[in-house]
Amino acid sequence: MQRRSLQLGELARRLGREVRGDAGVTLHGAAPLESAGPGELSFVRSLRWARLVESTRAGALIVPAGVDPGGRPAILSPDPGLDFARAVALLVPERLPRPGVHPGAQVDPSAEVDPEAAVGPGCVVGARSRVGPRSVLHANVTLYADVSVGADCRLHAGVVLREGTRLGDRVILQPGVVLGGDGFGFAFAEDGSLEKVPQIGVVVLEDDVEIGANTTVDRATLGETRIRRGAKLDNLVQIAHNCDLGEGVVVVAQSGLAGSTRVGARAMLMAQSGVAGHLTIGERAFVGARAGLHKDVAPGARVWGTPQMEERAWHRAIAALARLPEALRRLRALERRLEPRDDAPDGKP
Repeated sequence: MQRRSLQLGELARRLGREVRGDAGVTLHGAAPLESAGPGELSFVRSLRWARLVESTRAGALIVPAGVDPGGRPAILSPDPGLDFARAVALLVPERLPRPGVHPGAQVDPSAEVDPEAAVGPGCVVGARSRVGPRSVLHANVTLYADVSVGADCRLHAGVVLREGTRLGDRVILQPGVVLGGDGFGFAFAEDGSLEKVPQIGVVVLEDDVEIGANTTVDRATLGETRIRRGAKLDNLVQIAHNCDLGEGVVVVAQSGLAGSTRVGARAMLMAQSGVAGHLTIGERAFVGARAGLHKDVAPGARVWGTPQMEERAWHRAIAALARLPEALRRLRALERRLEPRDDAPDGKP
């Protein structure tokens, strides 16, 4: 990785934060508290982690108010995690390949690759496709015909964009992402066999979308499957045909959305959540890990479980479940007490 040396004072200035201690200490990298060395920056997320300051060898820290940096130079921050992420980007900037088309790439004569873009070995850029300025296609990326990639995008190894897929600017696709594969559409024929329904729509990703490794977004049957500005999808997520994910939506690993699902802006779906088709998840809704949605979720609602339950009701149900064995034991004991005895008059217990 490419590293850059910065003095703590300069780093703080770029972050817009205040320095406590020696602003002249030079940093050349970043690391966790447990393994950071004298020339590296680390951070304390909250008071909960303050105890680790005593043992760290970090050259400087980013700390929240109320945390003693133990005599080390420090940047004071209201949000250490966010400022540390920004500091890492400054200390360890992304290494980009030189612009140009690698000799081992295949670019159709009708395609347009901006002179500032980089197309790596093994890439295929199909007919009439376009790659915008400063965008990077790493090794073995495949663009079918009529694909549009905006400016400053990063497409990592093995990404496949099927025909008609459109990317905005600053889109990041991790290795193995597939956009625009056929949706799972079949109709029953007269003899009961399954007949494929043509999938003739497209996938559209707006600006600043990031998608994790081996995630798939299916093309629309008709029209568009759209991922809106700033949405973030984790690894191994499945987005089916004709879904529409709003701005800033987060979908965590191994989640799946069936066809024509609508997700409102800033909603969050945690790991392994599943959504039945044609549902609407409202703005800023929260779907807990492993939840199974069978009906719409209201804006701002928080749901858990399968089938879905309102958060507080779900917590009560889980608490009751833990007490169930003892409740069954008491019920069986009561049943035994109420069973008629052979020697009791009139069959009384």
